[in-house]
Amino acid sequence: MKTLRDKAAAWDWSRLAADELKAELAESRDQQPHREIRLPHEPGGWWHQYVCPEHHAELLFDPLEQDAVQFRCPHGCVLEGEPYRGAWLVFRHQAMARYALQAAAVYAADGEEWCAGMAKEILAGYARQFPLYPVHPDAQPWMLKGRAFHQALTEAIWSTTLIRAYLLLKDSGVEFAQADEEALQTFFTMLEESMEQYRHILIHEKKNAENNYTAWLNASLACVYAAKGADKAKLQTLLDGPGGYYHHLSIGVKPDGFEFEGSTYYHVFVLRAYFIAAEMCLRFGVNLYDAKGEAGQSLQGMLQVLAELSGDQGQLPALHDGPYNRVPFAREIIEVFETGLSVYGSRELLPVLAYHYRYILGTDKRGGLEALLYGNGPAAEVNLFAPAQDGKERPSLMLADSGFAVLRHKGNPLSVQTDFGEHGGSHGHFDKLHVSIMHRLGEVAPEMGTVPYGSDLRLGWYATTASHNTVTIGGSSQAPHTAACTLFREDEQGTNIRLRSEGAYPGTVLERHLLLTGEVLVDWFRVTTEGEETIDWWLHPSAELAPLGKEAWTALTPQTAGTEDGYGLVELLSRCDNTSSEAQSAAWSLNGDGFAVQAAVLQAPEAELYEIRTPGIAEDPSQTIGGLLLRQKGTAADFVAVYRAGGEPLRLSAVSQNSGGGLVVQANAETGAFSGSFAVDPVLGLVQLG
Repeated sequence: MKTLRDKAAAWDWSRLAADELKAELAESRDQQPHREIRLPHEPGGWWHQYVCPEHHAELLFDPLEQDAVQFRCPHGCVLEGEPYRGAWLVFRHQAMARYALQAAAVYAADGEEWCAGMAKEILAGYARQFPLYPVHPDAQPWMLKGRAFHQALTEAIWSTTLIRAYLLLKDSGVEFAQADEEALQTFFTMLEESMEQYRHILIHEKKNAENNYTAWLNASLACVYAAKGADKAKLQTLLDGPGGYYHHLSIGVKPDGFEFEGSTYYHVFVLRAYFIAAEMCLRFGVNLYDAKGEAGQSLQGMLQVLAELSGDQGQLPALHDGPYNRVPFAREIIEVFETGLSVYGSRELLPVLAYHYRYILGTDKRGGLEALLYGNGPAAEVNLFAPAQDGKERPSLMLADSGFAVLRHKGNPLSVQTDFGEHGGSHGHFDKLHVSIMHRLGEVAPEMGTVPYGSDLRLGWYATTASHNTVTIGGSSQAPHTAACTLFREDEQGTNIRLRSEGAYPGTVLERHLLLTGEVLVDWFRVTTEGEETIDWWLHPSAELAPLGKEAWTALTPQTAGTEDGYGLVELLSRCDNTSSEAQSAAWSLNGDGFAVQAAVLQAPEAELYEIRTPGIAEDPSQTIGGLLLRQKGTAADFVAVYRAGGEPLRLSAVSQNSGGGLVVQANAETGAFSGSFAVDPVLGLVQLG
């Protein structure tokens, strides 16, 4: 692999990235390369508390602001005091560590002396400051406590950034003054003692070796051992035994390659720690890039799973806990994907890289610190060697161990992802049999993500069942449980899945059938309960919802859907009652950016269909979204919805009972462009008849 100096000399994009990063560093010092750097003397708190209590949006952070006593939300709120100050300090300490790495990278690329000086000053400053921090007295009781931060986890992540800056300088021939080097070695020794202690507590006392913390404690210690020039035997303690690299890869990642909590965010989080540890281990002659877990888990496989889960534009789904869009998360994705591209050369990674470069930079071209550090190759445009996903047929995906599936089918721009796996522990959602619907050009009805944990909405809305495209019983969230996939079939006629849950509610069976053909997506949700219950079916589209036949809808005075488990955040806007003795069709259009999807749901007799408004995607909950709530009372219910890309409204009808006594649903486009009938077969699942 080329050095940064070699890359800057060989490739224009790399040289341009170094120049832009150098300009950012100069700006951070008010254009005065010799201005003293101010490190905050206070330890940081918990970054998840950097969130507006009214709008539930992450507060704004300016890395150029050296000190702050007021903290602003994107909607104009001004907050002061704790916990916001402590959370801001987390961002400030992380920004200073990033500046150290950025300055070291620029020096390594072009030899600019003042950049080396800036990196050295930050590193030596923290080395002298760290011993002054006590074990954090304000950390919450459940936390593994750090010194520079509430959490040892945050400290581990921060330390890897600082130590990589130190090693990059040393690799580039930079020497530190003797007093600074001694302070740094003391700092590394203290980190080593702390991280080894944290690791012992987590693995041996708490018996929680699979925790994502473990991956970061291992990564931090690998960096420390590299910086201290430890012998290989010391490093070996991080590789073997309980909680070691190989063990964690075996227990922290499912055999299908997805992180055990079922969270996209924590999957990337752990993979990044693995890659940092692998980078350090190469210094000891140990290659972890090709390491395998006991069931074949691998770093390359973890990357491949993300690429296969991604949408056609390269966006990653926000499964279970995790942000929707966030600049620091996008940087982490770019880091792991640029690393993976350099190590494995997998072209399937390029659409995800391009999407996140567009999110941060507004362009497909490489740029920024992650590109300079980890990018390789002459191409400035990261999707230069990859065919456009638009128009490309992609196979379906079944992650049987993790409990996720993505249905795709030739000729249909729609796809659907569903969740039937384990709850996910503290980072799981009450979301079994949830579906996320995608169009090739964007999202139709996705998982909504998660706000910072300091927000009441994290558990009060985003983790609840009512915030997902699934079913609730009795106005409450599902119990934590694991559902099952009882059928998965992909053939020329369509892609078919059947999911079953018996643990969501006592005495209740939930069964969801999905059929994706070349023309439509049919979603048939069947519910049976032991006693009469209120059964609610939810749809939360991010695309603009436009109900058709508005004359059938009655506007409601302001009211909420209930009080518990997120229901108090659901505003009922209007209602479409079905007082007839036959099921009726309710249709609507879902309009995204450059695409439209026509949809219809079959409304049973006496069922109530509500147009609703709820908190929006977790990126900004105050940007509310429209949705649908279909409510039915009884001991059984069939909810049938059909989606079709294109401009022709759909109409559904229950035309007959089949020979087995089951319901047959007819779907027609008003223009006659499509017509089909569907039924649930006990053996074959959801099928198209005729």
